[in-house]
Amino acid sequence: MGIRRAAIIGGGSFGTVVANILADNNVDAVQWLRNEEIADSINNEHANEQYLPGIDLNPTLKATTNIESAVKDADVIFVSVPSKSVREVISGFAHLVTTKQALVSTTKGIEPENFLLMSQVIRQVFPDNPIGVLSGPNLAKEIARKELAATVIASEDSNLRRDIQESLSCEYFRVYAASDVFGVELGGALKNIYAIASGFVAALGMGENTKSMIITRSLAEMSRFAEAMGANPLTFLGLAGVGDLVVTCMSPLSRNYRVGYAIGSGKNLEQAVEELGEVAEGVNTLRYVRAKAAEWGIYMPLVMGAYECLFNGADPRAVAQGLMTGEAASDVEFALPKHEI
Repeated sequence: MGIRRAAIIGGGSFGTVVANILADNNVDAVQWLRNEEIADSINNEHANEQYLPGIDLNPTLKATTNIESAVKDADVIFVSVPSKSVREVISGFAHLVTTKQALVSTTKGIEPENFLLMSQVIRQVFPDNPIGVLSGPNLAKEIARKELAATVIASEDSNLRRDIQESLSCEYFRVYAASDVFGVELGGALKNIYAIASGFVAALGMGENTKSMIITRSLAEMSRFAEAMGANPLTFLGLAGVGDLVVTCMSPLSRNYRVGYAIGSGKNLEQAVEELGEVAEGVNTLRYVRAKAAEWGIYMPLVMGAYECLFNGADPRAVAQGLMTGEAASDVEFALPKHEI
């Protein structure tokens, strides 16, 4: 049957982009948000100037502040709110949802209490529903301008993967499929940490070789951590891994990169966040991942170094230098037998 009606929970830039593509593809798309002004603007002026300035939205896209009217009869519900709000928001409409409705997270983050990814949080609230994750190198403003981009839909449900591919694919946005939900989701969460480290490197004027080394060793750390969590490290060779890592580590549009750049320029964390105007997701993710890596004994020198720079005032140059003096391991550790590493 495919997706005929979709709810998009969240009024930010990426949620609006998803909603607009769905509307362009003739899906009955309803976007829920708390801000009545933005909802009115989407309905009457077909614009979300706060998050996507200068972008004309599809006139058929509807917005509402009434959660019941948004999720009622939706074939799929996209969850596009900040990670700290996901449990609260989805719990608020859980009684309205049937087990036939699918939920897809577009949120890149970790719930700290039990170190849960967003799909795990959704699974706790909706134990019997089809669940998926959408992640990749997706800077919302570029997609809104219809610049070429691609993403990954990960789900154990093959029907959901197919339906999302069909409903979101268009001439400028390509949707690839995967079954490794944790791997795809971890890529989206972890890369924010390394964008901060890349911001350090750029601010300090380090060379292209250093930038390349940081990104490549970041990928090694991400896949090492993912394997410990039960994900497939090969997932990190795709869009949700190396693709998202590269764009976040190289783009000044990335909030996490900008935090790292500010700290590399001599500001402290409080000043960097004040300059940005909001907390970048990677700052909190760094706290959680460092604690988990220490608990599990996972070798993650970039995570440990970035933490010292952000929270203990260490010199950012020490992060890069630490890679020169740490464990001498293999280049691609999953390519060698463990006894040879």
